[in-house]
Amino acid sequence: MKNLILVTLLLFLISYAYIKIAERFNIVDKPNQRSSHTKNTIRGGGILFLVALLIFFILEGFQYPYFVIGTFLIALISFIDDLKTLSSKIRLPFQFIAIFSIFYQAGIGSFPYYAIPFLLVLGVAFINIYNFMDGINGITGLYSIVVLFGFYLINLELNVVDANLILCTFLSLLVFGFYNFRKKARFFAGDIGSITIAMILFFIGVSLVIATKSPLIVFSVVVYGADALHTLLYRIIIKENLTEAHRLHLYQKLVHVKKWSHLKVSGVYAMLQLSVSISIYYSYDASMWIQYGMMLFFVFFFSLLYYMVFKRIEHTSI
Repeated sequence: MKNLILVTLLLFLISYAYIKIAERFNIVDKPNQRSSHTKNTIRGGGILFLVALLIFFILEGFQYPYFVIGTFLIALISFIDDLKTLSSKIRLPFQFIAIFSIFYQAGIGSFPYYAIPFLLVLGVAFINIYNFMDGINGITGLYSIVVLFGFYLINLELNVVDANLILCTFLSLLVFGFYNFRKKARFFAGDIGSITIAMILFFIGVSLVIATKSPLIVFSVVVYGADALHTLLYRIIIKENLTEAHRLHLYQKLVHVKKWSHLKVSGVYAMLQLSVSISIYYSYDASMWIQYGMMLFFVFFFSLLYYMVFKRIEHTSI
């Protein structure tokens, strides 16, 4: 794609237009006891990720139609959810359809039929985790850039997916970051943003796993996974209602209890993932014994890290 500068300018233009539309129709998040912001902030700015995907789709010969249609569908549902909260009974069927579109596009025949239900549940869990982790300024953008960078390095060697998909997504993250990587963000990603970027990353990740047969690539999102899964386990232990909103994620506690800035927490999460992504790049074609060994190490390391940081935070809050 030779028009990356024009794509960037178009994304800036659309972001400016969206801000004006959101202000006109009051598409804002209002602070509450569960949120991590202190003033009304425009939500849905992550619509840029969908726009970038559609630009790629149109300019690059309508590649990956099932994936794009599935992503557009769930993005639309997510945007409606941004405007008016939808029941999970409405959202979940569309999420399963969207995830199925990814596996169908990437080659669902690569998996045994009995694994498909599990993979669909895993995919839906992933996009929801990505949504839950979108709670402070900078975290979705910075973390996604790092994950995308790791995928780009591997794809550069193998050419599994069109590099322009990665480049367009990267540009949309940079433009989004211009408004979101701030102490006082101009807008948030919203459900449309976090779900859309999760869909894009999941599609690229699944495609790379199928091509390389490397289970290690799954750990390209291990930092998010560690926070989300340990938080879920903690909420189960304290018998909290899992359907209720909360501020128990480790990144939220670092902000609200330790008083770290949003961008500091986002930067730490991104740097941790960057170190993992680089190690994955140098090891994704290693023997399975090495890959499984690294996976066990990551599980142990991030579990221990979570426990140590969590205990320190709990001590601070006493």
